[in-house]
Amino acid sequence: MAINLKAKQQLQYVGKEAGTYRFVMATELYNKLNDSKVLREAAMRSGIPQGTITAAWAAIGEVIKAWATEGHSVAIPGVGTMRFGVRATSVADVNEVSTGLITSRRVIFTPSVDIKNELKNTSINITCYDKDGNLIKQTIADAEVEEDEKPNTGGGGTSGDGGDDELDPLG
Repeated sequence: MAINLKAKQQLQYVGKEAGTYRFVMATELYNKLNDSKVLREAAMRSGIPQGTITAAWAAIGEVIKAWATEGHSVAIPGVGTMRFGVRATSVADVNEVSTGLITSRRVIFTPSVDIKNELKNTSINITCYDKDGNLIKQTIADAEVEEDEKPNTGGGGTSGDGGDDELDPLG
């Protein structure tokens, strides 16, 4: 198993690198596994009938949704925890505090130690493309990749949920 990344040379439009071409890395997604495939696999691995697994899956989803919207961090067995959060602009005066300060609503996932270790020990494949889409380099690394001491949390005048382990699929 490996994580496949692509690094594409792209013109930068903002920031100190504006007007220059830089290689921007992103994860290559293979495809989205639909519920039926996941449920079929879970039934096969557990020996539990697919109908029972399907009913449990739906019930668990409803419980997670209900508890997360009440403010709980909800365990996802074997994977980590999930909670909802927001990003908001900060203000100096308490009289200015309102829901209008919220800039985004987010889903925050915190992986379990086992998942973090699995990710840490997974090899990385990087395929590099120039600005015209031509393949120019491939790199394969089996070694561990050390995580940054300070993750990029977006910064820039916002406050809200943060943390070393947060993954934010919504923004």
